[in-house]
Amino acid sequence: MIPASHLDLIDGPYTAVLTTVMPDGQPQTTPVWCNRDGDDVLINTMREFRKAANMRANPRVTLLIYDPANPLRHVEIRGTVAEMSEHGAVEHLDQLTQLYMGNPNVHFFGDCVPASEAATHTPVRIRIAPHRVRVEG
Repeated sequence: MIPASHLDLIDGPYTAVLTTVMPDGQPQTTPVWCNRDGDDVLINTMREFRKAANMRANPRVTLLIYDPANPLRHVEIRGTVAEMSEHGAVEHLDQLTQLYMGNPNVHFFGDCVPASEAATHTPVRIRIAPHRVRVEG
């Protein structure tokens, strides 16, 4: 579903903008890191964060990823959260950290955020199944 012309925006270290729906119906938008597994897009968050609660209550989400060198070139993915799992989430978060920091030897806890945060935050890997994909540029 995602055109080959825009896969680099998901596969490369471009920050995605995730929009979820708050309990009162208002949108909530936050930057996230992403990669993909086939046509599904994977993101990671912490179980304790608002966006995780929003996705548990309402699985409809939108991701927008744009090229900072050419912001008119972007991909918008509207989809549904197909899975939220703590299993393998730390490893996935480390993969994202390595991709976005450009270093295969870094870890999220310790290199990106203080290692002490691992005691109070539980990573969750989220699989988003696209339903509508729109590209520009």
